[in-house]
Amino acid sequence: MKITLLGTGDAPGTPIIGCHCPTCNDARKGTKSQRLRSSLLVESETGKVLVDTGPDLRAQLLKIGVEHVDGVIWTHGHYDHFTGFAEFHRVQRKVDVYGVTETLDYIIDYLSFLGPSRHDIALYEPFELIGLKFTLFGVRHRPSKNPIGVVIQEGERKVVFTGDCESLFPEKSLEVMDRPDLLIADAIVPDLTKFHIKKHMDAIQAMELGERIQAKNIVLTHLSHYFKPHEEASKDFPLGYDGMQFEV
Repeated sequence: MKITLLGTGDAPGTPIIGCHCPTCNDARKGTKSQRLRSSLLVESETGKVLVDTGPDLRAQLLKIGVEHVDGVIWTHGHYDHFTGFAEFHRVQRKVDVYGVTETLDYIIDYLSFLGPSRHDIALYEPFELIGLKFTLFGVRHRPSKNPIGVVIQEGERKVVFTGDCESLFPEKSLEVMDRPDLLIADAIVPDLTKFHIKKHMDAIQAMELGERIQAKNIVLTHLSHYFKPHEEASKDFPLGYDGMQFEV
């Protein structure tokens, strides 16, 4: 399977409108500091699935040349993770969407005019899409109702995407996350003790999670402008960037 990080930014993206910090200024030059909002593309030999559909989805799909998707999985109902789904208007009808009931209730009420084909999925119960096995697991991301992460498997190969989350995980989630080939982890800032942002892990916690579940590789996403410019910050942490791809 192939994984593409379509967007690695937090809710406002980088650069932030009106901000002229070193990272936002670097992003305006078109460097890897420039980050669109969250979306993940999963590809197999038989299809394509999006995990989250951030507000920059149109630009992301055009840039990578994706013309059709076989499904969408939503991790939670925050605007920076689903509002780009509206870009399927007059492009693709009846898109199959997957998630827990609380998330689908909220998002489909907002996007009902698109008439997506709904699939309610229970936590920890694997289901198959495009020849891959997907499992939704519970995370904590206040005040979201029942937010999730996603495990993606092809045979013995395994990818874990934490979605937006704090550092406390249910034991059952840690069990299904165990020993991935790749961990894609939420890490909104370098160090929460300096920035005091709640609801997310920082880079230190994300790296500790990688060690705890014995991830072979780790990449950090959902990054804010509080990181130093990409080339500098990536010397300290394995930062993802928009368009980054992994063959697993």
